[in-house]
Amino acid sequence: MKFYMVGGAIRDAMLGAPVSDRDWVVVGATPQQMAQAGFVAVGRDFPVFLHPQTKEEYALARTERKTAPGYHGFSFHADPDVTLEDDLARRDLTINAMAQDTDGAVIDPFGGRRDLAAKLLRHVSPAFAEDPVRILRVARFAARFSDFSVAPDTEALMRRMVDAGEVDALVPERVWQELSRGLMESRPSRMFEVLRRCGALARLLPEVDRLWGVAQRADYHPEIDTGVHLMMVLDTSARLNTSLAVRFACLGHDLGKGNTPADVLPRHLGHEERSVDLVRAVCERWKLPADCRELAVLVAREHGNVHRSGAFGAAALVRLLQRCDALRRPARFGELLLACECDARGRLGLEDVPYPQRARLQRALDAALACDAASVAADATARGLNGPAIGEAIHATRVQAVSAVLEPVAPA
Repeated sequence: MKFYMVGGAIRDAMLGAPVSDRDWVVVGATPQQMAQAGFVAVGRDFPVFLHPQTKEEYALARTERKTAPGYHGFSFHADPDVTLEDDLARRDLTINAMAQDTDGAVIDPFGGRRDLAAKLLRHVSPAFAEDPVRILRVARFAARFSDFSVAPDTEALMRRMVDAGEVDALVPERVWQELSRGLMESRPSRMFEVLRRCGALARLLPEVDRLWGVAQRADYHPEIDTGVHLMMVLDTSARLNTSLAVRFACLGHDLGKGNTPADVLPRHLGHEERSVDLVRAVCERWKLPADCRELAVLVAREHGNVHRSGAFGAAALVRLLQRCDALRRPARFGELLLACECDARGRLGLEDVPYPQRARLQRALDAALACDAASVAADATARGLNGPAIGEAIHATRVQAVSAVLEPVAPA
């Protein structure tokens, strides 16, 4: 049997990037021979093993054949007669279809090294069309390698796959897995641009796709186009190194603008409520985790109020904190503020403008949290108050505490 390191580790080493995970292919072996050598079988669909010491994954060289639409429609064939080139030929992109033997020699039958130098994302073979997940992977790699372009023949193939309905068969778990990884790359906007050009975005996220061409008020949005603004917000979220939940909330914050009646454009009154409904629909369709779902709904509903909060007095600020459940979930409220900052700075020419609302609201929250609600309740009870009156006393105490930390407002 022969061992070859394959895939991303070869690519990243050639790019001078850190290599975090190494994958291996084994040629000329059977599952029984792997077990006898101490490898532990872990693969369900095809033979994959863990190395007894390093715990790295070693897969038997295999070929695959399309048997049905979608991601699960494959049969796999692993046999000692399958060659390394056979195995590499089934991979998605040429830059991921290189291998290295144990002596350090690189095997590159499909021109991966050439495409790395040319900064091209190119499919290995027509078999690319058999797996619709690869459309998402190409888009994700475009977000990671922001100076790479998609080869024209690959983009054309992706469009044909979309037209054939392949993306309609994708399962939610795989869609979210690729979208979430793409959102965490350095230029998430490129993932959506690639998906939009090949038509996949309109099938997977029509709520996002319809934002391009929707005008906004130029005094608030110098970039005017809502889709352009959304991409700027996403890239700002990456620049600020935010969490996945914040980045998804940025993606969903303005979805309602795509449903604004044409006769009231470029104003978007009520888009927050429409955004909430659309965000919930997206989360349900792709089965998003609760933290992403909850923050996205909160940001869609409240981002306009957060932007306007610089003019709020103490009582209005406390009501905003309560509406956002900030007193019980201060960390999530911090993420709401960060998403709103991304929104404010994701505008043409405003990328580096300060966002004082975030610091002001954080001070208000800190002051409200510092109030001893239990002591206030006990004192109110001692004064004969009960029920709603105790709640009002706690609220008044918080308003007073927030008022004490607000910066003075210059007289009009």
